[in-house]
Amino acid sequence: MSAEPRLTGRIVLPNDPGYDDAREVYNARFSRRPGAIVFCQEAQDVVNTVRWATARGAEIRARSGRHCYEGFSVVDAGLVVDVSDLRGVSVDRERGVAVVGAGADLLTVYDALGQVGVTLPAGSCPTVGIAGLTLGGGFGLLSRALGLTCDSLLAVEMVTADGEVIRADEKDNRDLLWACQGGGGGNFGIVTSFTFKTHPVSEVSLFRISWPWDALAGVLEAWQAFAPSADERLTCVLKLTARSTGEISCVGQLLGTGEELYRLIQPLLAVRVAAPSSLSIETMPYLSAIGQLGGLGRDPERWTVHQRQTQVSFKNASAYAYERFGEDAIAALSAELSRAPSARCLVQLDSYGGAVGRVAPDATAFPHRRALWSLQYQAYWTAAAEEAESVAWVERVRRAMLPHVRGAYINYIDAELEDWLTAYYGPNLARLSAIKAKYDPREVFRFPLSIPRAPPGAAEAPAGRPADEGAPDERAAP
Repeated sequence: MSAEPRLTGRIVLPNDPGYDDAREVYNARFSRRPGAIVFCQEAQDVVNTVRWATARGAEIRARSGRHCYEGFSVVDAGLVVDVSDLRGVSVDRERGVAVVGAGADLLTVYDALGQVGVTLPAGSCPTVGIAGLTLGGGFGLLSRALGLTCDSLLAVEMVTADGEVIRADEKDNRDLLWACQGGGGGNFGIVTSFTFKTHPVSEVSLFRISWPWDALAGVLEAWQAFAPSADERLTCVLKLTARSTGEISCVGQLLGTGEELYRLIQPLLAVRVAAPSSLSIETMPYLSAIGQLGGLGRDPERWTVHQRQTQVSFKNASAYAYERFGEDAIAALSAELSRAPSARCLVQLDSYGGAVGRVAPDATAFPHRRALWSLQYQAYWTAAAEEAESVAWVERVRRAMLPHVRGAYINYIDAELEDWLTAYYGPNLARLSAIKAKYDPREVFRFPLSIPRAPPGAAEAPAGRPADEGAPDERAAP
């Protein structure tokens, strides 16, 4: 007779002094009260917690960086399996490989890798967790040069729904590795470590251009003609802020010199409707660029950052552009930004193409390889009275853009999105559901927008189909 499973790790219960801090998530909109939070110190703690919870039928949520936009990493009355103490990073210089604990935040990863002159293509926010970012795809300002974060993923160590530790790589459980390359966090098991291919990096060049807000239409025309097809070493984002801010801006990074960067961005400097209000170009060590983009300053020796970021209140939604915007789409964006409820509303466009687009849409679980750029519709507020109007604005701009976009990005998860399974996963959904049925047939790992074993109307695909079979017809992509 097997021993009764027991919880191990640092366990925080509702009556404990640190409970309110332990249950907090980045988005202050959400305040949920788990029955227990287990901070796992090693993989065995995850095993024990999963076995303990499943033996009692307790609802489980996996948590790493706490940045889930809808706060799905916590649950009322259930059990949170927090891996944020699994933060180790080890680098094998000769093999060009790094093993990263699933609880490491991006700053920890960048700093450890930077000490030996390598990096991963990942995001800019220093406290985002490597786990959620990678499992959903992972966009950042190296993406057009080096791909999404998940494109550097070689293996995962995962605790399954049965409380077993397995490895998924190109030899073992290959289908699960495929699913972990863009299939979203918390769907198939709880990852305890990632193995990544690393990339040498030294200096990079950053730029920022701003224009008067009234130049929005002309700037967007120029940006969309430039950004997705620019030199692959260059990735940039266009920030279209509310009219009340008085300006719009573009920020980007080049794996190259400032002189090269100035030459490459000439199409943005030649916008006919208005000259730039400001322009800055700087070349610096890559770690300094990470600090500057993350708001920490350029000197890594002076970085001060807590393991978690201070809470903010926000609502985000997303979509993808597969074709350039015409006059109607640009006019719709301009109109919605003109009547935004506050200066803290914006639409951000992240340029794709390059290394992102060279991967087939079914070679990983991330389906939006042929998109030209993604869009984030964002609203932030401080006073509770501003929430309803801000959330309504995000929904209004999202709906206004529906005729011009398709799909959405799982890492910008949106609880109000209709047809979300198709939007997030497109033609990869059937295979993901089959993998879910294989590794988690009882749906132990579930949350409001988790992948089900068999989504309505979707035929199940064989879980073991090779990932490198021919790409599907792109017209079928979401």
